Parts: sequence; C-alpha cells; structure tokens
Amino acid sequence: MKNIKKFIFLLAGIILLSGCSKGGEAKNSSDASNKENKLKVYASVYPIYDFTKKIAGDKLDVEMVMPQGTEPHGWEPDSNAIKNLENADMFIYNGAGLESWTDKVLGSLSNKDLKVVEASEGVDLIKSTHSHDHEDEDHDHEAEGNHNHNHNHEAEENHNHNHEATENNHDHEDHDHEGHHHGPMDPHVWISPKNAKIEMENIKNALVELDKDNADYYESNYKKYAKMLDELDAKYKESLENLPKKEIVVSHEAYGYLCKDYGLTQIGVKGVNAETEPDAKKMAEIISYIKENNITTIFTEELIDPKVSNIIASETGCQVKVLSPIEGLSQEQVDNNEDYFSIMEENLENLVGALK
Repeated sequence: MKNIKKFIFLLAGIILLSGCSKGGEAKNSSDASNKENKLKVYASVYPIYDFTKKIAGDKLDVEMVMPQGTEPHGWEPDSNAIKNLENADMFIYNGAGLESWTDKVLGSLSNKDLKVVEASEGVDLIKSTHSHDHEDEDHDHEAEGNHNHNHNHEAEENHNHNHEATENNHDHEDHDHEGHHHGPMDPHVWISPKNAKIEMENIKNALVELDKDNADYYESNYKKYAKMLDELDAKYKESLENLPKKEIVVSHEAYGYLCKDYGLTQIGVKGVNAETEPDAKKMAEIISYIKENNITTIFTEELIDPKVSNIIASETGCQVKVLSPIEGLSQEQVDNNEDYFSIMEENLENLVGALK
C-alpha cells in the first residue's frame, strides 16, 4: 500500500513539473513572439540607448549596437552589429562626430528602408580643446577646421536612407574618419542635462514618426523625463554656482558642455585612456598645476585604466574619484541598475566634494 502511495505521489509530481515546464516554455515563446512583433530600434552608444529606452518603454524593441562596457572612442561595428542594422527599422546615433563609422557602415547596408536619426541635431556644438588627442592622434586641426560644419546631407542621402524622422534642414558636420578621429567638435553633448533634453526630444519625435499608433505614449514619456532633466539642471546650477573652486582635472576632456553650463573649467590629462598614456612633460605640467592651484581631486572614468591618475595622485596627494562621461556602464553599474539620472547625481556629488 505504501509503495502504491509513493508511486501515485511521484506520478503527480512528474505531471506537475511537466505542466510547469510547458507553461514556462509557452511564456518564453510568447515573450519571444512579442519581441519579434515589435519594431526594432538600435541605438549606437549607451546614453542614446538609455534615452531611447526611456521614451520607447515596452512599445519597441530597443537594443544597443555597441557592446555594454565598451569605451566608444575608436570602436567600430563587427559583422554581427552590421547584420543587426540590416534587420532594424530605425538606427539612432549621437552624431557630432562621436561615431566615426556611421557613414561607412550605413552606406554599405542593403536595408534602404532603415530610418536614421542623429540625436544631437540642433545642439549648439562646442569645439573640443584637444580634438580628442587623448587617442594620440596627430591630425592637422587647422585643415580640419576648414571643413564646413554645416555642410549638406548629400553624401548620406545618396545611400537612400529614409531620414523623414530627422530631416529639419539642419546640416551635418563633415567627419574625418582617419584614425577614428572625432573631428574638431566635442561630441559628449549628453553630459549637459539641457542637451540631453534636446536629444530626448529628437528621439521622441523620431519614435512618434516611426510608430504613430503609440504617439501619445511617447509624448507622455518624454514630458516625464524632460521635467526630470529640468530639475537636474536646476540642481546642478544651485549646487555648483557658489562653490569657491571652478577647475576640475579630468582624465579626458569629455565635460565641455557641463563646464559651459555651470561655469567650470576642465584640465585634461592628454592620452589618459585604455590605450595611451601622456608623456613625461604632460605629466609634469599636470602635477605642477595641481600643486599650484591646490586641487584636491583628480577625476577618472569607469571604463578606462586609472593607472596614470593614480600616479598623479601619489605625486600630489590628490584623491582619485570617478566623474563619469556616461559613455557606457561598468558591470557594477549594470548590476546596480544605474542609468543616466543616477550617474549624473553621483557626478554632482563628486563635483561638489572636489570644488568645496
């Protein structure tokens, strides 16, 4: 009798587990089906992905072209990334010279229905002090300066991409793709909440054009985050305007727009990234500047090797802290569910601590 009861119990358990398994398979199948039925949007780099995801919510399938945790300067898409773009409905990139690969890659695609959106459209761009010489590039900046930043879209339009969502008679800059150079303009526009708001609005307008059935949803999301960006801007202004110090020493000059908005000055360490290091002369200059101006903090980034910053800190007594350019997230930030807003709050806290 006991054996029969055990058999019945085991049989019931097998049936129950089988049912759960089938239910899980059905759910996974349903999730995959829902994802396949959504319009596919690819964003080039993390800040653009984050903004797009916030506006799109669960209405669109949004993914990032660049692998998470990758430093974007000099990165180029591999064959898988290009394949993804071939099957996408929309591609959103920052522009302003950040993604030096866009013209070449977009021109090679057979997907002529791909809608292409430049998120930085309409941002008042500023010149990069070193034009990203942290990548150890010896370009002739004067020659590049002769390029007209407001040249027309003819070369890009020859690719027959559908720019309906983004064309507003604003002309793109002429990118120099040699050596992954980003041109004379600073591309880190999103580091300013004011510019982030412009980028979000451009993204919202593009998604409304792409998916008119959910236009009200995208408009509502944009209004929510636009308000949050206004509040963030006000908090930065209030927190920074009365601090006694105004100079920050940074690993690379990615903070021009933030400095412009809040009256700060950045002093960049040439060559400080994962690939290059500054020469002895530059190191000596930075060390002297820090000592003469009583700088207490040197800022590094989450995606680069802090070795050089640590050396400078040991010579000057500075502390090393992170000031994120939000170019991408570290694994720790991903695990902590951080995003643009949480990182900007951390940046503000570290800035205030350094400038007191």
